[in-house]
Amino acid sequence: MSGNDPLLEPYQLKHLTLRNRIMSTAHEPAYSANGMPTDRYRHYHVEKAKGGIALTMTAGSAIVAEDSAPAFGNLFAYKDEIVPWLRQLADECHDHGAAVMIQLTHLGRRTGWNHSDWLPVLAPSPVREPAHRAFPKEAEDWDLDRIAGNYADAAARMQAAGLDGIELECYGHLLDAFWSPATNRREDEHGGRLDNRLRFTHRVLDAIRSAVGEEFVVGLRLVADEDWQRGLSRDEGLEIARRLAASGKIDFLNVIRGHIETDAALSRVIPIQGMKASPHLDFAGEVRALTRFPVFHAARINDVATARHAVASGKLDMVGMTRAHLADPHIARKIATGREAEIRPCVGATYCLDRIYEGHEALCIHNPSTGREATMPHEIAPGDGPARRVVVVGAGPGGLEAARVAALRGHDVILFEAADRPGGQIRLAARNPRRSELIGIVDWRMARCEALGVRFRFNCLVGAEEVLAEDPDFVIVATGGLPDCGFLETGAEHVVSSWDILSGDVKPAREVLLFDDNGGHPGMQAAEMLAEAGAGLEIVSPERYFAPEIGGLNHVPYAEAFQRHGVRITINRRLAAVARVGNRLRATLGSDYGDFPETREVDQVVVEHGTLPLDELYRALRPDSVNQGAVDYRALIDGRPQALARNAEGRYRLYRIGDAVASRNIHAAIYDALRLVRTF
Repeated sequence: MSGNDPLLEPYQLKHLTLRNRIMSTAHEPAYSANGMPTDRYRHYHVEKAKGGIALTMTAGSAIVAEDSAPAFGNLFAYKDEIVPWLRQLADECHDHGAAVMIQLTHLGRRTGWNHSDWLPVLAPSPVREPAHRAFPKEAEDWDLDRIAGNYADAAARMQAAGLDGIELECYGHLLDAFWSPATNRREDEHGGRLDNRLRFTHRVLDAIRSAVGEEFVVGLRLVADEDWQRGLSRDEGLEIARRLAASGKIDFLNVIRGHIETDAALSRVIPIQGMKASPHLDFAGEVRALTRFPVFHAARINDVATARHAVASGKLDMVGMTRAHLADPHIARKIATGREAEIRPCVGATYCLDRIYEGHEALCIHNPSTGREATMPHEIAPGDGPARRVVVVGAGPGGLEAARVAALRGHDVILFEAADRPGGQIRLAARNPRRSELIGIVDWRMARCEALGVRFRFNCLVGAEEVLAEDPDFVIVATGGLPDCGFLETGAEHVVSSWDILSGDVKPAREVLLFDDNGGHPGMQAAEMLAEAGAGLEIVSPERYFAPEIGGLNHVPYAEAFQRHGVRITINRRLAAVARVGNRLRATLGSDYGDFPETREVDQVVVEHGTLPLDELYRALRPDSVNQGAVDYRALIDGRPQALARNAEGRYRLYRIGDAVASRNIHAAIYDALRLVRTF
C-alpha cells in the first residue's frame, strides 16, 4: 500500500513496521470458548488482516488473574493453554501482513463476584461500580504483590505466543482506579499525591519489563481525563500521560476521555448514532502534542474521511476504526484498491456493543458475516452454475440483501416494491433525526445493487400473476409484516400502532398511553417522538424491567428524553382492553401477578406488539413452487444449497425471509437473505 493517502503511509513503532495507519482497538466480541481464542475468535481477526488492516488489537481485555472474573467473554491470559491458540491467531494474521497485539487487564471492580471462581471483587478502595453492582474489597499489600506478578506472567505468555506487543487497560479498571480520586480513598503509600497513585502502575510496568525485556512493545490504553467532577481531572490526566510517556517503560499511548461508571457515562465515551462523531479526537491530538509520543485513539471514527483527517492533521499516529471494522473488515484494502465507495458503512446502531453488554456475542446490525467468518463469507463469489432468474418482492433490508447477493452470484435479479422508495421499516426508524444514519443500511445496498445491474420496480404492488410473468427460477418474498394490534381482549379498533406515530400518519394527542409488549426500538422510538411532541405520556410494559430488547448504550438517549419530558413508566402491567368513553379512551390494565385491575383515561392509546407476516403473496405462490415454501433448516445452517422437492410439477423455488416469516429485527432479515441466497 503506497501513494499520497496519509492513511496508507507505513508507521514505525519501535522495531515494528505497521503497513498503514489503520487499526482496530481492543474490544471483546465474546467469541471465546472457555476463555480461549478458539477458531471463531481467530477467524474474526484474520479476516481483518486479509482486509488490509495494519494492527488488530485482540481482547477487551484479557484477564491476568482469577479474581478478575470475566465480564464480557474475556480471554484468560492467566492460563498457559492460551499460548498455542494465540500463536495460531498471530501466525495467520502475520501471514496476511497485519500486526497483532493484545490488551491485558485486571478488571478491578468492573465485574461481578457471583460467577466463575466466586472470588471477591477488588479495588483500591471499597467503592462500588454501579454498572456491575459489586461491592469490592480494598486491595491489600499481598493482593498487589500477586497482581504485579500476574501481569508479568501474562505478558510473558503473550510474548511466547509471538504477538507483536501488549496494551494495558487503564480505563475503568484496576490500574487507573488507583489514579482517580473517585475510586482511590487510600491513606497509605498508594493514595493521596499523584506519585503515590501512580506507584502501582509503575510497579506493574517494571515487572512486565523484567519479564519481556526492553524490545517487546508495551503500551497503555489510558483515560487522560475522566470528565467527571469527582474523578481524574484533565490537568492530572495530562500530567499522567506526560509522566508515563517520559518514563521509558512504554511505547505508545492509546487515549480515552471520560468515565464508565454508568451507561450514561459510557455512552459519552463510546457514542452511538445521533451523538457527536469523533468527540475526543481533538483531545487525543492535545495529548500527542504535549507528550510528543506515539498516540492511538478510537471513539466513533466511523468514516474514512475523518480517519484520514486524524492522521493528516497530526492528531494521531494510528487511528482506530473499531466498530467500522465490524461493519466492514476490508476497509484498508478497499481504500488501497480505489474501492472506497464500496465500504459497508458503520451506521452507529451499536447493536454490536449492546449485545456484548447484555451477555451475547458481538454482531453487526447489517453485516451478518462478522463473527461468522467460518460459514458466512464477507465477499460473495460468483456461482459456478448457469445464471437464473431471481424475483425478490420487498425492498426492505432483507429484500435488498437478497437482491445484492443473488446478483453477486451472477443471477438476473428483478425486485418489486409496493412503495415509491426502498427501506421498509428502516425508513420509519430513520424518520427520527437521532437515528437517521440507519438509512445507510439501505443506501449502501441500493448502490451495490445498481452497480450489479439489479432491476427495480417501485410503486408495484404485485400479485402471483405479476411474479410468475417474470418466469422466475427463485422467488424471495421479503414483504415484511404489519403491526399486530389483535392481542387485545376488546378495543383493538380504538388503538393506533407505533408505526402510525413513527410515520406521521397519526398525530400525537394530548394525553397518551403507550403499551409496549415488544421491548425494542419501535415502541421506544414512538414514545420518544410522542414525548418530544409534547404529549403527556405513560409507557406501560408487562416486563419486569424496562425495554429489555434494548441494550445499555441505546437505552441512554431514550431515558434522557423520557426524563426530560416527565414521561411516566409503569412495568408489570399488561393492557387488556380499550373502550371509548365520550371523547376519550379508557384503558384497562391487568397484571400477571394477580387480579389487580387498573384503568387510565387518555386521549390516545398506542400499542407496540411486533408484527404479523404480510404473507398473502407467499401463500398464493406456494402451490406451484417446487418446495412449496419449505426450507431445509439443516442445509441452511450448514451452508448447503436447498434441495427439498415437494412438488414434481413445480416451476420455481419459493422462500420468504425477515418479518414475512415472523417479527424479528434488521440483523435477522439480512442474515436470512445472506445464508439462503449465497447457495443459489
